[in-house]
Amino acid sequence: MSAIDEDIVREYFEQNGFLVRQSRKYQVQSRKKTSDEAIDLLVYNPRFVRGERKAGFFLFPSELPYVHRAMVSVKGWHSGRFNPATLKSSPDIFRFLEENVQKEAHRFFSDETLTDEEKEDLTKILVTPGLPTQEPYRSQSVELLKERGVDGIISFRSMLIDLIDRVEVNLNYRKSDTLQMLRLLKNYELLKNPQMDLFSEKGSGMGVKRK
Repeated sequence: MSAIDEDIVREYFEQNGFLVRQSRKYQVQSRKKTSDEAIDLLVYNPRFVRGERKAGFFLFPSELPYVHRAMVSVKGWHSGRFNPATLKSSPDIFRFLEENVQKEAHRFFSDETLTDEEKEDLTKILVTPGLPTQEPYRSQSVELLKERGVDGIISFRSMLIDLIDRVEVNLNYRKSDTLQMLRLLKNYELLKNPQMDLFSEKGSGMGVKRK
């Protein structure tokens, strides 16, 4: 995973009001990851209101208010899509769902004032390049992810569409290389604001729904 992949995910959550923590700054390649190294990002929603409904499986911006705390695994395999065969043959995708990894995530969120129910309120999110658009592969992929314990997924396409829509060409995003690059692309008309037809489920890996 490259740094830009993680930066896109970070910006997506921050632009939607989340506090984001990166658990490590280095890349693990020559050995198996430890529990804390299997977590790419931890996110916290300070505006979360308990008692609301649970977030849907496809975490579009409209669903994020229903996420309280989450551990995020980023899989930036942009050369292809996840499909049932990929999910079955790549156990590393689900590494962040192991019990010891979840315990490590809870440690980061430790708060003695939380009730037992609140301590279990940890959403497991997988960021993917996209899911198959054709059936039955799409439904099979979703079922496999849910069976393994994934609570929600976000596609890079939906994140980028959201960020492109938010970036304003008259603002200087000097503190964010990702947003600044999107701003420059829009400013020089190399990148247009997303059109409504981009938000149809047929046109994207996940389908992007807006309010």
